[in-house]
Amino acid sequence: MSGETQTLDTREDIKLSNTQIAWRAAQDIEDGAYINLGIGFPEMVARYQPPGRQAIFHTENGILDFGEPPAAGEEDWDLINAGKKAVTVKPGAAFFHHADSFAMVRGGHLNVAILGAYQVAENGDLANWRVGSKGVPAVGGAMDLVHGAKQVFVITEHVTKDGKPKLVSKCTFPLTGVGCITRVYTSHAVIDIADGRFVLREKLAAMTIEELQAMTGAQLHVDGAVADLVVPAR
Repeated sequence: MSGETQTLDTREDIKLSNTQIAWRAAQDIEDGAYINLGIGFPEMVARYQPPGRQAIFHTENGILDFGEPPAAGEEDWDLINAGKKAVTVKPGAAFFHHADSFAMVRGGHLNVAILGAYQVAENGDLANWRVGSKGVPAVGGAMDLVHGAKQVFVITEHVTKDGKPKLVSKCTFPLTGVGCITRVYTSHAVIDIADGRFVLREKLAAMTIEELQAMTGAQLHVDGAVADLVVPAR
């Protein structure tokens, strides 16, 4: 199914908030994993580590093991992440040169990178840095992250603000990486990418698979039971 230009029935009446999407993605981060979070929405994932687990967060401007954001008025602006937001650091945190940070990325030392997306294709291609010719192109470190991390997760709305699918048969925006995405957490579902296919793992209980398919620009495949997507209240 090709749906890149369609406007779809989006079921906006039932959807997860960004907070809930970030919470759900955080539940799959293993204890002790080395994680890089993309700028913006993905940064929220760090707030929701499950009890008893402690990930080690990496930022490409040169910090390993940063912590919670500081309280308002207590920011140290020498301590920022790649998105220029103030962070705190945990005991044992490390600081290093930008080039060393990218050596960690390119050397395969990150377990997971979590990024946002404009489009994800069913073969795992990612477009997340530019929409056509709009704006100033600034891909940042994403091209390194998607091919350096052992797994790459995407967190995103299931459709665009004007109702077009973000999960598509083929990306129409400039690519960030080819065949690099392993799992997508959306406002309506959790979907794996396996063997060049979207494989549905979880969906909101209040919607049918047919309704979810109508919002998706490529075929959803079912391999075994599809679990309910359960998250805390907003």
